Amino acid sequence: MPVQDLDKNNFVETVQSAKNPIIVDFYADWCAPCKMIAPVMEQISKERTDVDVYRVDVDKNPEIAAHFGIMNIPTIISFKDSAPYKKAVGAQGMASILQLVE
Repeated sequence: MPVQDLDKNNFVETVQSAKNPIIVDFYADWCAPCKMIAPVMEQISKERTDVDVYRVDVDKNPEIAAHFGIMNIPTIISFKDSAPYKKAVGAQGMASILQLVE
């Protein structure tokens, strides 16, 4: 499944109803490091059926970013059982991103 966008209308419901661990990429279109990890996030979403991958545009969804204390982007947060589990800030490789759900 391709990386899907989350916003204030579907974020809570998506996280709460997830059966798999979730990785959420908090990004902005103008952010160069965010653009660098976008292909990695797409690759994870295609290769790993046991992990759901989403993204949140912090410019369009500042309330979600503020709720999770996003101060720098990209920030990647994993969720397990509807709760934040692990967090990484800055451009990450695939192995580092996947460690967030282990």
